Amino acid sequence: MKIRKSSEDYLEMMLMLQEKHGYVRSIDIAEELGVKKPSVSYATKRLKENGYITMDKDSLITLTESGMEIAVRMYRRHKLLTEYLTYLGVDEETARTDACKIEHDLSEKSFDAISRHVEKNKLRN
Repeated sequence: MKIRKSSEDYLEMMLMLQEKHGYVRSIDIAEELGVKKPSVSYATKRLKENGYITMDKDSLITLTESGMEIAVRMYRRHKLLTEYLTYLGVDEETARTDACKIEHDLSEKSFDAISRHVEKNKLRN
């Protein structure tokens, strides 16, 4: 099943919030993504229906194995692309914004090439 870019963003944010707070709440997702609570409710409903998240009786969100897999992949892409763009001289804020745009559409082949380039240059510095 092909997952939408917005769903990838939600899953990535859930992972980041889990790492930051130890839990994930809809209100925190809304604040971090700059969206309204009904948008988060709609997205979490779809993510739950597709097996990417679960919600407990207190509405705390947990990523399933498949949700975690996508979240980790997107987060890794985001961090590496941000690092690469700042290496090229782009300011941090622009690099983060652009990385978020690029991370969804970049092929695995191109991402792997960028990843190898970043790792190779880390060894020299």
